[in-house]
Amino acid sequence: MSSLHPSTAGATLTECAQVAAGQVVSDTSPDDVLVHGVTLDSRAVRPGDLYAALPGANTHGARFAASAVATGAVAVLTDPAGRDLIATGASDVPLIIVPEPRAVLGAVAAHVYHTGSRSARMIGITGTNGKTTTAYLLASALTAMAREVGLIGTVETRIGTERIPSARTTPESCDLHRLLAVMAERGVTDCVMEVSSHALALHRVDGVRYDVALFTNLSQDHLDFHADMEDYFAAKASLFTPERAERGIICVDDAWGRRLADAASVPVVTIGSDAPAGDGAAPDFTVIRAEDPGDFTLTGPDGVRLRLRSALPGDFNIMNTAMAAATLLTLGHPAGEVQQAVLTDPHVPGRMERVIIDAPDAPLGIVDYAHTPDAVAAAVAALRGPGVGQLIVVLGAGGGRDVGKRAGMGRAAAGADVVIVTDDNPRGEDPAAIRAAVLDGAREAATGARVEEVAGRRDAIDRAAGIAWAAGRSAVVAVVGKGHETGQEIDGVIHPFDDRNELAAALDRHAGGHR
Repeated sequence: MSSLHPSTAGATLTECAQVAAGQVVSDTSPDDVLVHGVTLDSRAVRPGDLYAALPGANTHGARFAASAVATGAVAVLTDPAGRDLIATGASDVPLIIVPEPRAVLGAVAAHVYHTGSRSARMIGITGTNGKTTTAYLLASALTAMAREVGLIGTVETRIGTERIPSARTTPESCDLHRLLAVMAERGVTDCVMEVSSHALALHRVDGVRYDVALFTNLSQDHLDFHADMEDYFAAKASLFTPERAERGIICVDDAWGRRLADAASVPVVTIGSDAPAGDGAAPDFTVIRAEDPGDFTLTGPDGVRLRLRSALPGDFNIMNTAMAAATLLTLGHPAGEVQQAVLTDPHVPGRMERVIIDAPDAPLGIVDYAHTPDAVAAAVAALRGPGVGQLIVVLGAGGGRDVGKRAGMGRAAAGADVVIVTDDNPRGEDPAAIRAAVLDGAREAATGARVEEVAGRRDAIDRAAGIAWAAGRSAVVAVVGKGHETGQEIDGVIHPFDDRNELAAALDRHAGGHR
């Protein structure tokens, strides 16, 4: 992603300082210094960049200022502590000093990359589950409507047909504005973005105003970062303010969504199921499920009535599809075009993704990113459809993250016939301790499920594949938690590991004489 740069960008240091409301420390005139880019990564500095030296959890970016200047940085944005840390080698470039540099970085980047005047429509999606799928549904529908689409999210960044793997759900603000500038130069008409709670709390989307913001749902996650669910909710809710969005679309199927619809300070429309939880006014858009799985009707304002079908498996994807359709309608696209466009299969990597091998009577493999209790429960429920025999679920929980959700994930998985608890990304934690927490939940809730512990994700997937083959062609083996990820982090080292490849190989190994 660092190789993507707009051909035109720039501002004087004086302008940058004015936007940041900062003090300039310089031996030369700031008007003589031209800034052509912004970065907070000293390793990514290009000649002409403004280097943002931010305070971090482990060290201060000012410690790398000398390296940034040696690479070509023409100025440094930092705080008073950073100014005191600036090495001698960086003292010959101007400094912009502000109390909280991260809080002004988005505005400065927007000014340097001229993204405030760009014409692409911005669609931002937040929520615990469903962000990625809804983003892909919107991107594929817009593409089918002959729009030029950009996509920024957990799996990848797309600019038209170019694809770049993502390092995080929402990029840092300077990287985001650089991407938006590139998109504008390439004629992108619509940018669909996942907006994480981290991004909102850490100013990553500052300087961006969304034409429409979406809220999918809220359930326990990221409580290693947020103090509690109230703090988590407040971060999500900040997207639905005039500073960040023009209007919103909010799913009111959970209490958090209903609360947000009341609290939002921008105009919102609501969307919900035909049998909503709790009391309250009927939603503006209503999803009426049909008897056939995946089929539904979306009714809305002005007599809108669309007969739709989710292109993705799972009941929860009906609401994701409905939200995509409601967004397109809200943006003014004709109902007939929307009805056709949302039928496009978006192929969302690692989201209820099928793994099929070339062998007769092979059980179905599924890989899904579900890594919260609600998402695991939804995945298990989705796979309990007609014609499904034995359901085997493989899961673990990530280390160094919200420890409170681990038992809940185990309890949610206990709706399967066989639960195999294994390792996810243990990071710096003891894998056995993480497994124990997940196992406690699974065993507590398992009334009819068999619960096993298999250390090592590859061995666990192999064990599940063997059980599935023995159970017959109607069996389903679901590997959840990592989805599209292509690595497994253990003790700070990322080892190549793709659940889709591992599951295909395991199913193939156990095919035996079935071919």
